[in-house]
Amino acid sequence: MALAGLWERWQGQDGSEIESCTIIVTSGNELMQPIHDRMPVILPEGSWEHWLDSKNTDTKGLQSLLTQYPSDEMATWPVTTLVNSPKHIDKDCIKAMYT
Repeated sequence: MALAGLWERWQGQDGSEIESCTIIVTSGNELMQPIHDRMPVILPEGSWEHWLDSKNTDTKGLQSLLTQYPSDEMATWPVTTLVNSPKHIDKDCIKAMYT
């Protein structure tokens, strides 16, 4: 899975170098709506090279990728609240929890 994002490096007036990045979001699809009104833009596998090509100037083509990922190609399940803290890096964070 690849998320659409932007990355930039620039130099401040004092000569310092600053790197920044962001993940691009879109409105949540019907699967995500009950969880959140937004979701990351998930890029279809066939578009990864197109998105990552730094020489690509096809802005309309790139913009066409900024859509909701099809909900029928996704799945959701309840997980533990351990996911709410970055200190938990464990496979139990994604283990399905049934109540």
